[in-house]
Amino acid sequence: MIDTLVATFTILSLAVLGFATNRIPLVIVAMFVPVALWATGVLPLGDALAGFSDPIVLFIATLFVLSEALATTGITAWIGTQLERCSSFGRTGLLATMVGGSALLAAIISINGAVAALLPVAVVAAARAGIVPSMMLIPLAFAAGAGSMLTLTGTPVNVIVSEVAAEAGGREFGYFEFALVGLPLVVVTMLLVLTFGDRLLPERTPEHLGDVAADPRDRVRSWQESYAADLDAARLFTDSTGVVEVLIAPRSTLIGRRVSPGMTTRDENLVVVALRRANDSPSGSSARSAALPLQAGDSVLVRGPWDALHRYTRSPDVIAVEASQSLQRSVPLGAGWKRCLGVLIAAIALLATGGVPPVIVGLLAAGALVLLRVISVPQGLRAVSWDTVILIAALIPMSAAFVSSGAADTMAELLIRVTGSASPHLALLAVCALTLVLGQFISNVATVLVMAPVAVSFAQTLDVSVQPFMMALAVVGAAAFLTPIATPVNLMVLQPGGYRFGDYWRLGLPLALLFLVAAVWYVPVIWPF
Repeated sequence: MIDTLVATFTILSLAVLGFATNRIPLVIVAMFVPVALWATGVLPLGDALAGFSDPIVLFIATLFVLSEALATTGITAWIGTQLERCSSFGRTGLLATMVGGSALLAAIISINGAVAALLPVAVVAAARAGIVPSMMLIPLAFAAGAGSMLTLTGTPVNVIVSEVAAEAGGREFGYFEFALVGLPLVVVTMLLVLTFGDRLLPERTPEHLGDVAADPRDRVRSWQESYAADLDAARLFTDSTGVVEVLIAPRSTLIGRRVSPGMTTRDENLVVVALRRANDSPSGSSARSAALPLQAGDSVLVRGPWDALHRYTRSPDVIAVEASQSLQRSVPLGAGWKRCLGVLIAAIALLATGGVPPVIVGLLAAGALVLLRVISVPQGLRAVSWDTVILIAALIPMSAAFVSSGAADTMAELLIRVTGSASPHLALLAVCALTLVLGQFISNVATVLVMAPVAVSFAQTLDVSVQPFMMALAVVGAAAFLTPIATPVNLMVLQPGGYRFGDYWRLGLPLALLFLVAAVWYVPVIWPF
């Protein structure tokens, strides 16, 4: 018992160190956990690898597929376009709309998907409203964290705590049950940003924005200048056709072929829109009307159906300047959006009723999207964040090890000695405070997986319901606001906002404390001990 207990804490400590230092890829650190649990005899081989067959992992993978379908069909781009119109409402109106939109979108397509979809929109809208991006992007990321508490599928953490609650003798949470605490958190986040944002957010000027703010209209304006050609974004980009810019590869078989605008490509029958020499400056370039023998490094604009463009840009003969898939995603309401929306509504309805297991709903939705030709099988597989899936699958056995080795009971006993056994609120405070601190340096998913068995042991020792402990873990798990490495979305806005490491805690600390208060004192009111 003692040997396995020491081994479990040692493995956990090494994993936390690996996550926090960020010098080793997170996937490698995560894979170390099940291997070490088996090698030290804490768990048998089957239990050490059980996370890879857990329904939670498969369900989370299907959510990435659904998110990809929403992006590919332009539904997320359409939402972004509607929000961008608020740039004329001034700073307060724009910020309120972006924060609210980020929260709602996170509830539908996940935190990462929401921020990825709205980041370019926020940068463009901020520029048009005369606002520096740094005043907009941290609120965008934090609002997505709050919005993830609106639905079961808002974040993997919600799915995990729901399953743990059921396994510990409680019950699964309903699809919209999270909104009982999530909605107040979204409102508090919005009020804090609007009221104190000017004082708590830094004014930073990013060194460069790269392609963050690019959409088809911006891209076409750039092409008009560099190719000196008359181009119409509305005609070039539709739900069925688009344009990509490619460079002729150094050893391309196209070198020497005479090409002029209006001709078609050799393989995919795409139309050449414009071309220019590699050594032409934008100011010196001109629209080419005569045939031009292609050379390595020449730039060419080609137009055609999206599927053909996707195949063409994968050819070794050309190098795509920008992925055709990303350009297609920026076209609002593209091909298949009605079918995708129908699948989304059906999936939400099934999840809300609770009559079908979430993993079955996810599999049905992913299968329907493929059968309805909204996305292809390879596209769906590429959409899955395998780093996240492997991270969760590899760390699930750590939760089992905490229970079987007695580590969870040991931590619970130590915390009870400190807090006393009289008040479950103090026990909840201790669990949530530790979770909040750990969640700033390692993945909130990893943190909750480790702390969940401790919280269950607490609830069982105090002979109270496990529901408030699990919901509180979800709340503080969403409060990863103090560092840029706490969540992927915090890192996502770092460079576009020109932020520094210490910029996050200024707004993040008061917001995290509010989440902690909600977890410890508000959650037990809704889900009593």
